[in-house]
Amino acid sequence: MPPLDGAFARLVRALPIGVILVDRTRHVEFANAAAGTTFGFDPVRAINVHIIEAIPNVELEGRIADALRGEASVAPLMLSGAQGQRTYRVSVYPLTNDGGDSQRVVLFADDQTALVRLDRARKDFLSNVSHELRTPLSSIKLMLETVLGAPEEEARDLFLPQALAQVDRLTELVGQLLEQARAESGQLKLALRDVDLEQVALPILASFEQQASNKGVALELVTLRPVRVEADPDRLAQVFVNLIDNALRHTSDGGRIKVELDARGSDAVLRVRDTGEGIPYRDLPHIFERFYVVDRSRTRGSGGAGLGLAIVKGIVDAHGGAISAESMLGRGTAFTIRLPIMRIKRDPP
Repeated sequence: MPPLDGAFARLVRALPIGVILVDRTRHVEFANAAAGTTFGFDPVRAINVHIIEAIPNVELEGRIADALRGEASVAPLMLSGAQGQRTYRVSVYPLTNDGGDSQRVVLFADDQTALVRLDRARKDFLSNVSHELRTPLSSIKLMLETVLGAPEEEARDLFLPQALAQVDRLTELVGQLLEQARAESGQLKLALRDVDLEQVALPILASFEQQASNKGVALELVTLRPVRVEADPDRLAQVFVNLIDNALRHTSDGGRIKVELDARGSDAVLRVRDTGEGIPYRDLPHIFERFYVVDRSRTRGSGGAGLGLAIVKGIVDAHGGAISAESMLGRGTAFTIRLPIMRIKRDPP
């Protein structure tokens, strides 16, 4: 078979999937640019280089040897590189001559990393939802069975309020799931209007004052510069509630939570600082993922399902803003939100 040339060669070179042609001596005869990007080599310099040198992977070399014996294969291949571990679907096919002998092997490589992560996220989501729903449902069932089996009023008075509390927990969880689904699908509806951030924050902080006092935690609001934004005040209230609730759950007696409001250039800046237990460095990149909990033993009994911060990020994203977190283990955490300051166009009176 002659080397690739002409229009067909140009087509193969332009393909977004990696294509490599290997001869019977297992040397690279052709590689397109996508193959070079996929496997991290220069496709021009790889010509006449042994495949194990171009792609140092024993599994792939074995599959090429099988293809030279006439056995095709399509299977995932995991490779580690500068971008971390990635998963590729690599197809290896023999190219035979007129006599049926395998003279060459062609490889097709397609990056499946995003699909693998999506499938893993789907499975994790189903697992976490099942866990979060099963726990209160099991508690409700047990308490109702106890009430039915014990006609005494004491059992009813003890267990029915607890069962109702678990129903409330389920209702809240389902509501959070719906909010997260709307945010991820881009269907989070915003009722935009001219909003004073301080006026949104004040009643939220007031609602947490008793809880903070009971824990011995100081809660304060500092407005460095008055700032107004075009936003949905109810959604912003959710942001304040989730961030302050999160800070309170992880700040112990004697600690402090400070909510700061400021304006920097064209951005409104909302920052929630606490002196709590902090977040391990390895967990920081994941805290805005749904159901991600740094340590589930810390949230046991506190109602933390790992959705609060994911919902906050969805609301901030819907407003065209950005959220980030800084933390030091044992020293506290700071969440910073930047929202664009937009002027609402109003008709002249």
